[in-house]
Amino acid sequence: MVEEHREKDGHDELYVVLSGRATFTLEGDEHNAPTGTLVHCPPGTLRTAVAAEPGTTILGIGAKPGEIFEPSGWEWAFAGISLLDQGDEEGARRELQAGIEANPDAWQGYYNLACIEARLGNTDEALSQLEHAANLDSENVSKWASQDEDFGSIRDEERFLAIAGQANTAGASS
Repeated sequence: MVEEHREKDGHDELYVVLSGRATFTLEGDEHNAPTGTLVHCPPGTLRTAVAAEPGTTILGIGAKPGEIFEPSGWEWAFAGISLLDQGDEEGARRELQAGIEANPDAWQGYYNLACIEARLGNTDEALSQLEHAANLDSENVSKWASQDEDFGSIRDEERFLAIAGQANTAGASS
């Protein structure tokens, strides 16, 4: 429910378990979190959370202290992927396009639009969006794309391998 990560840019995060029960892992220590639990993660804290029972809902709130919150390229991705998971393909695309329009220089919107297109079997569009993301931040794209299950349908494509920094070097001479 909360992917493993650290906020390295000064963001504090507060998670609220709205329903169900979750297991949070903070810096390697597991914590049971039933409905109503608040979990505060100062900047730099390694965290992840998994649902411990069906129907678990977690609200995540985060920002830099003293600054007005500005959505990152990830905010639209979470909404878009959720819409796709609910069967709303066009809504998912619209959400990601809104994120791209708001953050045209952020790689995350293009990357997550590529995820959606790959999941829908639109190989050329997925690769085009992934290529655009890589042009903005090749290091993050290759890091994430190489392990992202959303790209299962295109993982063996030569163009994907090149974008993800995994081009086949077999037979190359040194």
